[in-house]
Amino acid sequence: MNVRRFQDINLKNKRVLLRVDFNVTMKDGKIDDDTRIVQTLPTIKHLIKNGAKTIIVSHLGRPKGKDKSLNLTPIAKHLSKLLKKPVLKLDSCVGPEVTKAVKAMKPGEVIMLENIRFYPEEEKNSAPFAKKLAALADIFVADSFGTAHRAHASTYGVAKYLPAYAGFLIQKEVNVLGQLLDKCPRPMTLIVGGAKIDTKIGLIQNFVTKADYFLIGGGLANTFLAAEGFDVGKSLFEADKIEVAQDTMLKAESFKENFVLPEDVVVADEIQEKASTLDLPVEDVLGDMKILDIGKRSIRKFIHVIEKSKIVVWNGPVGLFEMKPFAHGTRMIAKALANAKGVKTIIGGGDTIDAIKHFGFSEKDFTHVSTGGGAMLEFLEGEMLPGIKILLDKKKNTKKSAKKAVKKGKK
Repeated sequence: MNVRRFQDINLKNKRVLLRVDFNVTMKDGKIDDDTRIVQTLPTIKHLIKNGAKTIIVSHLGRPKGKDKSLNLTPIAKHLSKLLKKPVLKLDSCVGPEVTKAVKAMKPGEVIMLENIRFYPEEEKNSAPFAKKLAALADIFVADSFGTAHRAHASTYGVAKYLPAYAGFLIQKEVNVLGQLLDKCPRPMTLIVGGAKIDTKIGLIQNFVTKADYFLIGGGLANTFLAAEGFDVGKSLFEADKIEVAQDTMLKAESFKENFVLPEDVVVADEIQEKASTLDLPVEDVLGDMKILDIGKRSIRKFIHVIEKSKIVVWNGPVGLFEMKPFAHGTRMIAKALANAKGVKTIIGGGDTIDAIKHFGFSEKDFTHVSTGGGAMLEFLEGEMLPGIKILLDKKKNTKKSAKKAVKKGKK
């Protein structure tokens, strides 16, 4: 999959509308984690170095109306410190104030617009609103993979009025994740956790013919265990998704022992930091017990599979890692992946990234940490994301398809 790259065009004196994902976690009005900002710095610095006039667009949170606590002023100040140059923060996204400020820009300068979701037209992908945004610039550069699955005005609509290109961050995501859908080293293992089947089922089903192993944990595993007829006590599981789980396991029948559910689990009667726990075989769970982590035997089995894999994709913690009594499984998976030699490790999903940071691991401990949660899942389901579709280089993709057709014809 080839996208149009912004570094391949002349940027000097061009007004560039740059869509980023600065939806960072905030505490008491201060940035708690600036990872998403830092990851976009290479793209911003390239624009500055090449004389572009950069107009940054982002959202923060899910404001209902213009929630002042979700304004981007702290983000602009922090970005200014990281860039070591002024970033002019505006209080609007469109209108006379913005038009005047953009018109006065000089090459290398940076402006940040206000939270784009202060405008209801954004999520509605309003054509008139997208046109107003596009009128500010000559070029659109997308570097927000985390919102690429949303067909919003600033992620999708503006491309109708401006030539659209991918920034460095999106290029990296598409290259790394795209390889998983094409040819990649085998054996391939998917570790899938978290709570809900709905958000993960597409990923599992799309990789049934691609992956060699599935390691299932978290609340997701509880639903699969219930589908196999096990008593899961009062554990979190989705009773209305039993048939979906059964259908998935039927499709994965050829895997047999390679579709790995927990053999033993950590249970407790209550969810609290000082809870008393037991590590039991899954067949011994009953009554008021709650499954809150995978057990020691399951951890050993998961790690054994990781160590013999060539590539591992992990999305979703395997237990309630935020509490110490139920954190061991997720911690050991993170440690095994961070220490795995000769194994490509790809991590995705907000909870998974929170987990690795919670246990003191750095993103540098893994081959790739995706900036997209829902976007990563939908991409790996084989869906064409709206925010990626607008960036495709049709010429290169057509040539690639033609080469594949020629190769098939020679066989």
